[in-house]
Parts: sequence; structure tokens; C-alpha cells
Amino acid sequence: MNNTPPATVPAAKAPAPRPERSTGSRIGELVQRQGVLAVLLTVILIASFVYPTFASLDNARGVTVQASFLAIVALGMTLVIITGGIDLSVGSVFALGGVLAAWASQWGFLAALLVPLVVCGGIGLVNGLLIARANMAPFIVTLAALLAARGMLLAFTDEGATTYLVPKDSAFAELGQGSLWGFGHPILIALALFGAGGLLLQRTSFGQTLFAVGGSSDAATLMGLPVARTKILVYTLSGLLAGLAGALNAARLSSGVTIVGVGMELDAISAVVIGGTLLIGGAGSVSGTLWGVLLLAVIQNLINQIGSLNSSYQSVVSGGFLIVVVVAQRYLARSRRTT
Repeated sequence: MNNTPPATVPAAKAPAPRPERSTGSRIGELVQRQGVLAVLLTVILIASFVYPTFASLDNARGVTVQASFLAIVALGMTLVIITGGIDLSVGSVFALGGVLAAWASQWGFLAALLVPLVVCGGIGLVNGLLIARANMAPFIVTLAALLAARGMLLAFTDEGATTYLVPKDSAFAELGQGSLWGFGHPILIALALFGAGGLLLQRTSFGQTLFAVGGSSDAATLMGLPVARTKILVYTLSGLLAGLAGALNAARLSSGVTIVGVGMELDAISAVVIGGTLLIGGAGSVSGTLWGVLLLAVIQNLINQIGSLNSSYQSVVSGGFLIVVVVAQRYLARSRRTT
């Protein structure tokens, strides 16, 4: 009789539970995403007590309308930076879009919108093709586009001697100067674009591809994601949005001003980074960018309220915020790796 005990099958080990994120890690992520909103609300609250005119409805409308143009440009910059790129051409493209819109407005509303969108979107497309297909550095490509767009602007306006005017009482002028429910059209357009941008990032496969490309372009390629096509699309969108913002600005000013947009690319980058988007790519949100734009606009308005300070102080304050945010991002990223 065989007394050998029957073989037993070892019980399968239960999968190890995922390690829970530490409280510090969760707080750090929250600070990165919503810290700028807390700072914005604090500044608004303090300014409202110190300067009664700051909290007036007219002042709020003026601040938000002025911020709407930078917001539209910064939205495109957000998508680019999430992929790990940069677009230095948006300021010149913004100015070029405004001049083209004012020039084309003599042929009607559609021409005033389509001409700058086609030209500025084409500039973004060329940027994307050179970066994605020719593997050129985004800094170099978009710096060249900055110079080229500004050169096109000067050539088109005879070195700035010619100023194209938008016909008064035209539908295009109404787009920049009109309002709905007490809000200027540029504000409503910017909010609609940010809503669409939020859905694009969080609810579509294209948005998830942006984060994957920014996290690691090589890994995204191995996963079979369309890395080159994604980069081409985001630079094209950046050009389109900069051109649209320029067209709206021309409609509001009733003319194609040639000196606008100088340094706007730096303001857009500052707003994006202050809003929590990592310069190295792979993380960010459009809501944070919106709060970053509003914070810069509120700072500028506060400087105007003080009266004894000139606008150059905005650059000092913005630079200070930018340094603090970048240092905080590095600290938070290091904390996440160790937790």
C-alpha cells in the first residue's frame, strides 16, 4: 500500500496591494495643480480690501478682456509644453494675425478670420513638420519662425508705416468689441476654447497621447503612438490659436497694430508654468494655465492701481513667481520619486 501523501498544489499568492501614496505626495500634487488658484484668490481678496475700485465690475471686465488674448495664446502653448516642446513664435504670429485680419476685413467677416488662421496655422504646421519629421530642436525652429513672422509683418506693412483699419460697425469689429450677457466676446471665446481644451486633454485619446509623448517620446513610439503626427498637430494648433487671438485683438482695437506681441511668448510660457505645467513635459492642465493668465493680469492691474509703479514691475513680479514655481516643481518631483 502506497503511503506517500498526495502532492499538493501551492496556493496562488494574492497580488501585492499597490502602495498607497503618502499624504505628502498627494498634497504636493494638489499644490502643483491648484496652488496658483489659491494664490490668485488670495491676491484678489487682499487687493479688494486695499483698493475698492479693484473689485468693481467694470475693472473686472477690463482685466478679463485684456487677459483673454494672452489666454488663447497660452492655451496653445500649454499643449506644446505638455509634449515637451516650446513655441517661441507665438508673439510674432499673434501680431501677424492681427495685421492680416485687419487687412482682410475689407472683404468681410469670413475673410478677416480665415486669412490669419490659414497663414498662422501654416506657420505652426511648418514648425511641427521641421520638429517632428526633421528632428530639429523646437527652440531653434520656433525662434526662426519668430523672426520670419516678424519679418513678414514688417514687409506687409512697409516697415510699420502702413496701418490697416477694421471698418467701423462691421461684424468683425463687433466680434472684438461686442458683449453677451455682460461679458465681452473675447472672454466668451476664450472660455469656450479652454473648455474644449480641457475635454481634449482629459477625455480623448489624443489628450492622453500628449501626456505620453511628453513623458517619454521614445516610450510613446514603442507603444505605437503617433508621436510625429501629435507634435505636428500641437504646433499647428498653437499657430492657429495665436493667429485667432491676434485677429480678435485687431477687431477690438479696430486696427492691425504692428508693435503688439513683443515678448508675448514669454508671458505665455510664464502663465503655463505658473499654472503647474512642467517644462519638461508630461504633466499639466488647461485650468492651471487659465489661473496663471489671470494671476499675471491681476498683478498688472494692481500695478496700475498703485499708480506710482510702472509696468516694468510686472516683469519683476512675474519673474519672481516663475522662479518660485520652477523650484517648487523640482522639489515636488523629487518628493514623488522618493515616496
